[in-house]
Amino acid sequence: MPPSMDRRFDYIIVGAGSAGCVLADRLSADPRNRVLVLEAGGNDDWIWLHIPVGYLFAIGNPRSDWMFKTEPEPGLGGRQINYPRGKVIGGSSAINAMIYMRGQAADYDGWRQLGLPGWGWDDVLPLFMAQEDHIDPPGPTHARGGPLRVEPAPMRWKVLDAFAEAAAQAGVPTVRDFNSGDNAGCAYFDVTQKNGTRWSAARGFLKPALKTRKNLALVTGVHVTRIVVENGRATGVEWVRNGQREHATAEGEVILSAGAIGSPQLLELSGIGDGARLQALGVQTLAHLPGVGENLQDHLQIRPYYKVKGVPTMNALYADLWRRPLMALEYALFRRGPMSMAPSHMGAFVKSSEAYATPNVQIHVQPLSLDAFGEPLHTFPAITISACNLRPTSRGGVHATSPDPLARPAIQPNYLSTQEDERVAIDCLKLVRDIVAQPALQAYHPEEHRPGAQTTSDADLLTAARALGATIFHPVGTAKMGTDDDASAVVDARLRVRGVAGLRIADASVMPRITSGNTNAPTLMIAEKAARMILQDR
Repeated sequence: MPPSMDRRFDYIIVGAGSAGCVLADRLSADPRNRVLVLEAGGNDDWIWLHIPVGYLFAIGNPRSDWMFKTEPEPGLGGRQINYPRGKVIGGSSAINAMIYMRGQAADYDGWRQLGLPGWGWDDVLPLFMAQEDHIDPPGPTHARGGPLRVEPAPMRWKVLDAFAEAAAQAGVPTVRDFNSGDNAGCAYFDVTQKNGTRWSAARGFLKPALKTRKNLALVTGVHVTRIVVENGRATGVEWVRNGQREHATAEGEVILSAGAIGSPQLLELSGIGDGARLQALGVQTLAHLPGVGENLQDHLQIRPYYKVKGVPTMNALYADLWRRPLMALEYALFRRGPMSMAPSHMGAFVKSSEAYATPNVQIHVQPLSLDAFGEPLHTFPAITISACNLRPTSRGGVHATSPDPLARPAIQPNYLSTQEDERVAIDCLKLVRDIVAQPALQAYHPEEHRPGAQTTSDADLLTAARALGATIFHPVGTAKMGTDDDASAVVDARLRVRGVAGLRIADASVMPRITSGNTNAPTLMIAEKAARMILQDR
């Protein structure tokens, strides 16, 4: 922040991730509102953040990823797994799979039934549509003209077309649109891209606003250390930048949008959380909210992969040193080809059993394979067919480990800690095998490389799930919405922090229950709704 800049603002937004970018745009649209956005990461001025295939290089790179790790996970055999989070403006929308997925109508109606008015499907659908610039003609569930570009996956792969045909043979119908409120079926994903380039929240919401509005300020490379609370009201924030302590005052509200990992840690360091936990950290309790950092939910993806023959995959293309320059040239000239592809092109939503009213498993199909994101592609042609439990019953937590704001928080998802989640994990592997066994894929001789066809018993399949499982990058719920009689609720239905005036949270941490699909679009919607409520309450 330049020394000459007024340090008094109407709104201070902590975090320029997906939600923070939306808030910055919507709150600064009124020139009377002075808005400051603080981002711990940097600018998105690296080419691989804009070329879609760049996720292979951005995830696991300290330039663009905070490089978090979980605590040892008992449900994953004691493994610590990587936990990527975006480290630039746009947050994780700058490094994610670009999949545009709202979830199911029942997700939001479930929130409303928890006693949270205004969060049902009919309430939130207009918010999704207000953000959209969808390539399809406007209709009952899609719109054009918004800041967020949404297009179909830019490439078709023969092996994925065969998967869709095999899914249909297994009873999973081919559908066109996953975003109408019912996402049952199989289809290519819609993605947040425009003409073959990534369309992050920073590109859609934040940057256009910064170009034209003098009332909006962005400061990067700052690590917020504390929300200042005086007489029960949030009045500003303090941060460190280049070793120097700085601060700003919020005359309206402080909005915390640091994500499901950053938001609970900052709340605790500011004296907002479970009193006993804060006392152990040496932090004075200003608001006793035992739910802070609890209720962590995430989609655990189980990633079997299959060797194939006689069909192109990304592994083979990337391994061909002569082909790489041609792929680069095709992308440079036409913004198409393998470099324009999202990691997961195709998906399917299915039930693991008839006990579920709506699909509870999401399958991602990728025309590539690798041991983990951030690691090299395998040298043999293969596809990955990962499956995740959309509505896990396991719950974990995220908590500060030290009063030092630069210390990493403890992330403990507690994957596969319930019998129901174990059962669904076993069924996920069986579902994938059932589809792969259908006639449509047999021309390509799929061979299960991992976990391997010899893994057959339920006990062995569960062991395989524990070995193969990893985050699909969807942490939510660590500062959940709830009613006044819910002791674990951190914010109310208007996203106001309980017991602290002038402070709201608007990011994935407020979800009381995880949505049935990728979580970026719901996070953008939450920020859209938050901005409207903030302006209404002004």
